[in-house]
Amino acid sequence: MTLTLKHFIDGQAVDASDAATIALVSPVTEQVFATSARGTRSDVDRAVAAARAQLDGGAWSRLNGAARGLLLFRLADLVQRDLELLADMDARCIGRSPMEPRMMDIPNAIGTLRAAAGWADKLEGRTIPTGGYMGMPTLSYTRLEPVGVVGAIVPWNSPCMITTWKLASLLAAGCTVVIKPSEETPLSALHLAALCQEAGFPDGVVNVVTGLGEVVGRALCEHPGIDKVTFTGSPEVGREISRVAGASFKRVALELGGKSAQIVFDDASLEAAVRGCAMGLFVNQGQVCAAGTRILVQRAIAERFTSALVAAAESIKVGDPAQPGVTMGPVAKREQFERVNRYIAQGIEEGATVLTGGVAAHDVGWFVRPTIFGGASNAMSIARDEIFGPVGTIIVFDTDEEAIAIANDSSYGLAATVWTNTLARAHKVAHAVRVGAVGVNCWSPLDPNLPWGGTKSSGLGRECGLTGVLSYTEEKVITVLLP
Repeated sequence: MTLTLKHFIDGQAVDASDAATIALVSPVTEQVFATSARGTRSDVDRAVAAARAQLDGGAWSRLNGAARGLLLFRLADLVQRDLELLADMDARCIGRSPMEPRMMDIPNAIGTLRAAAGWADKLEGRTIPTGGYMGMPTLSYTRLEPVGVVGAIVPWNSPCMITTWKLASLLAAGCTVVIKPSEETPLSALHLAALCQEAGFPDGVVNVVTGLGEVVGRALCEHPGIDKVTFTGSPEVGREISRVAGASFKRVALELGGKSAQIVFDDASLEAAVRGCAMGLFVNQGQVCAAGTRILVQRAIAERFTSALVAAAESIKVGDPAQPGVTMGPVAKREQFERVNRYIAQGIEEGATVLTGGVAAHDVGWFVRPTIFGGASNAMSIARDEIFGPVGTIIVFDTDEEAIAIANDSSYGLAATVWTNTLARAHKVAHAVRVGAVGVNCWSPLDPNLPWGGTKSSGLGRECGLTGVLSYTEEKVITVLLP
């Protein structure tokens, strides 16, 4: 049975204005399992108008922080109730094992909603002493006000979790939103919008317009009724969003991926480092912005570590995630399958050695074997470009300074991991690598209370935690003359 998905605008499920649809294709079977509305500029206009009406004098605008927090707590409870359904929605769209979103993504989404709910009534202004006004005393104070209507453009790799990162913070701050999910993964965003309605959010606060980025995404970036655009995706699209949205001085937040280094020193626990590096490489088929795909290994342990990591990769069973024993499904779409294979071939051409895996043949489904390269340098494309697939590159180093230099020799700066049992070395290296988040003896954790974001080509701004909520506010200064 084929699902029929519509936009969610002003509390109602509606077709695209021209009734056009997009087919959703299973990465496992390559069969169409659903159709979604292919949004138009007219659809975006309608959604922005609904969000604007709630922000500018609607019921939502009259709720205080405590009331917003209560609604977010209710929403978190509903997501908890529907945890398995939401996990299965995301897994079906991208061919992922349902176990992963059940264990990681949806619990993180629930925690993010609850953390943001706790901040909603704690967004405080401040009083600022001044020299007064023309010899007379004044009282100057600030208010944190919602930035306005937000256009949230969400990727396909962890759709429910990343949608919630944006949604929780902006709702806590009092904003309204039009969400544009990836055309490949609209199910969970639409279900979240319905849960918002069930939780008691006024209609029009949360809207979802499905469709293509070049139409719906661009319309959000250009729309005069949108005050901020938040985007997670590729640097190429992020640059275009910054250019288009910047023309009207919209606030812009960009989380643009990475090429994260996992640095394994010779005093690290080998077993823990192998286990952690394998997770950092292969979770979600490697389709993770913070995937630790550059594995820097100190020479003294390079041979032992490499053998163990190759064995870990070869223990992964690739196939239909619905089948028993399968731990890795396909990559999400044909374009991603072709991209990963292209980079594997390019790595071979540049002189790196395939230790396991390699270029994948296509039958049915976009299946790629976990692949590890050895004999590589940081100058190779497989070490510099974000492949977004289950492909890791091992690079050998000798000294701490060399490891830091290699880690920083990247256009990206999202995350890094340091594997060592020396406390001073852990802090020294963590301070020296130029990234947004560092994990020591763990893959950099995604916690609802921690800000998340990167430097350099990994983007602008932070999501989650208090920092994430504050990013959806503007500070207004008010000065009162006291004659």
